Amino acid sequence: MDTYKEEPTTATAGTKREFPSIHFYDQDFVDIYNQTWAWSPDYWRKAHARSKMEHRFFAHPESTSVSQFDSVMATFFLVYSNRIYPAGSQLDNFYAKQEDSGAIRGEYGIRDGRPVTTRENPEGVHPPLFSWAEYNIYHKIGNKKRIREVIPVLEKYYAWLETTFKDDSGLYAVPLAATTMVNSPRKGAWYPIDFNAQQALNALYMAQLGEILNDKEISFRYNRHFFSLKTRINNLMWNDEDGLYYDLDKKQEQVRVKSIASFWPLLAELPNEDKSERLIAHLSNPETFGAENPFPSLALDEEQFSERGTGFRGSVLSPFTFMVIKGLEKYGKYEFARECAIRHLYYILDTLHPEGKDRGKVWEAYLPRKDGAAQWPGKRDWPRPDYLPYVGLATVTLMIENTIGLYVSLPRKTVDWIVPTLEIMGIENLSLKRNMITILSNKSGRGWEIRLESEKLYYFTIDVLGKKRKTLPIPSGKCSMLIDKL
Repeated sequence: MDTYKEEPTTATAGTKREFPSIHFYDQDFVDIYNQTWAWSPDYWRKAHARSKMEHRFFAHPESTSVSQFDSVMATFFLVYSNRIYPAGSQLDNFYAKQEDSGAIRGEYGIRDGRPVTTRENPEGVHPPLFSWAEYNIYHKIGNKKRIREVIPVLEKYYAWLETTFKDDSGLYAVPLAATTMVNSPRKGAWYPIDFNAQQALNALYMAQLGEILNDKEISFRYNRHFFSLKTRINNLMWNDEDGLYYDLDKKQEQVRVKSIASFWPLLAELPNEDKSERLIAHLSNPETFGAENPFPSLALDEEQFSERGTGFRGSVLSPFTFMVIKGLEKYGKYEFARECAIRHLYYILDTLHPEGKDRGKVWEAYLPRKDGAAQWPGKRDWPRPDYLPYVGLATVTLMIENTIGLYVSLPRKTVDWIVPTLEIMGIENLSLKRNMITILSNKSGRGWEIRLESEKLYYFTIDVLGKKRKTLPIPSGKCSMLIDKL
């Protein structure tokens, strides 16, 4: 497959370009954002020639394999690198490995490029999230040609998932290892709620990619897949008594273990308003998922919940917190999403700046109810220190999108700013393709004002504290607006 190659970047060709800078009233948040980009060159790696992986990829310096789940998740903050790190290239490595059956495995060796499979996951399947990532990349990078070139790969991949894992129930049966939550105590789970919701999410965004290409046939086909799976999940996996979605066992009976997997349906837009309110209520419930550090991988009242984290028995991992926060946005819970993002960031900051030491580390996984890295007795090398494919989701993406409140769509030429609080904050030199923009709020003698700078026209929507909302065309050059005058 001839995949779209993004233009050379600092990371690949020495072109002078800089990461966008952020402004925020808490300097620690700015520092950890900057530190993430400062660490990142060590993670932008090149595979061994024998691997036949042509593109660089973002992975921990000590990783011996490249993970599909980690690579997909990393794209959500690499899109903010001003194309220093082309977010799509590491996905292209996976697409180039596609087999005739349509299979794309979850891990490949960095030295030999071979699939890494285990007895627990013989097909090496991972959460099917490529289409979600591609939709996000499109809105941040704006290249329709890329969508046109990757859609045949994604269609073959979707068909392989259907053929291999979907049975007469209309649901997908995969091993627990396929969810990446390898030691989650979901004994007996045959149809995992997370994988089925992820496949619904896959169908949802395949339909959206069809819309982008103005291909009505693709859009219709995947919308049909989506609604079919949505109906089955809501009928079989929703528990009205508990207000949660659950895995099913082989007999299609619910496995009533409350794990973070129950919240993937939010992101996939599966629950109606009533279900979503009851599901979201668990996220602030101090007896289930309302831990100080949002959100534990296992509910606090589960028998096997561990205060030490013990892998997926209570640890907090940024990809899952990120997933929940993006799900909250789908249901308009921006204020709660922001509060959770900030709380999670403070827990990350606490291990970076421990008391009495010069500098600590950031971690792959955190404790749910106190400061510090999660633990997994008997499991060496876990959690991994400074694990940027996960941590960057919080320190970069949640920082820009939820803490500051900026949402960018390059194809629409729009920036939406949900201003959560009147404070000094914003972003400087963010690339909208070939347009560098700056958006900053500040207090002047005339009151609170927003200063904007742009090289080209774009449309700016501002939502101030949920009380004022206005869309304005922002011309090239510098301008400012007083919030009181909106």
